[in-house]
Amino acid sequence: MSLDTLSEVLRAVRLRGAVFYYVSGDDDWAAEAPAACDIAAAVMPGVEHVIEYHVVARGNCWAAVVGAQPVRMSVGDVVMFPQGDAHVMSSAPGLRADPIPKEWVVATARASKPIPVAYHGIGVPAGPEPDERASTVLVCGFLGCDLKPFNPLISALPRLMHLPAPAGGDWVAPVMHQAVRESRELRPGSEAVLERLSEMMFVDAVRRHLEALPPGSTGWLAGLRDRVVGKALTLMHDRPAEPWTIELLSERAGLSRSALHERFVHFVGQAPMQYLGRWRMQAAARQLVESHAPVASIALDVGYDSEAAFSRAFKRIVGMPPGEWRRRHRRGAGATAGSGAAAADVAV
Repeated sequence: MSLDTLSEVLRAVRLRGAVFYYVSGDDDWAAEAPAACDIAAAVMPGVEHVIEYHVVARGNCWAAVVGAQPVRMSVGDVVMFPQGDAHVMSSAPGLRADPIPKEWVVATARASKPIPVAYHGIGVPAGPEPDERASTVLVCGFLGCDLKPFNPLISALPRLMHLPAPAGGDWVAPVMHQAVRESRELRPGSEAVLERLSEMMFVDAVRRHLEALPPGSTGWLAGLRDRVVGKALTLMHDRPAEPWTIELLSERAGLSRSALHERFVHFVGQAPMQYLGRWRMQAAARQLVESHAPVASIALDVGYDSEAAFSRAFKRIVGMPPGEWRRRHRRGAGATAGSGAAAADVAV
């Protein structure tokens, strides 16, 4: 039995990374990024949800969701905006700038990666080349994932996730800094390296966030950490086709039916069988997009005895029949691939 439910969810929601901007800032500077949904189509075509992140490769700076309190960042720190909020990166707390124009993002979408940007003031990039003497250097990028039919992870993450560099150093900043340097030198395979590094960084960030959750926390991640709820989640994720009932789950989890229901709702926010139904649809949706398996075969794989029953459940939960989902999302995947790495892998 697999015990790594987090990895299973990350595979199912098709996490994928994007190449970076390489940002330098000097003097008093600020850069304000618009909400990710406003530029997602330009930076990662065909992706439902994008997460912006920044790694401090040199110096110090401040990061904030627009309208919220800023956090101070130092070398090796990572900040992520899992909900895709508009945010500000700046040399001092409280600085604001005009949001980066969408037109500028689109215009740079096909530029070589990473895209170098230099700031010497508030808001507007001062030039296309980074200032190698700048006091602050950031490596910035996007991660993409699916939200539909079901992504329990994203809603469990905060609007701003600040991961300080661990004491004694961290692999993230120096490795990504070196990867960007290799990419600027046009080394073969550098874009693929950057993509994989960004995915690794996100997984590491989520894991560290999970480990740092205070006692009494609720949400899907806190549920993973709970002995009983975590076991129930593992069972459903590892064997979604099993004919689970609340009675069988409670027996396997070692708790009464009513106690498991209450504990599961407390952490996850929905009943176990409701969660199972949504997870089955996510597992099915992934197969519909990534495989050529018949709908009837996919139905069996996720626990339905007939294609008709599965199709009714899929339409009820997802809002469209499985065949239509497959057609729509394969067209989107084709648009992403057809746009080329330059358009699909841009990051801000």
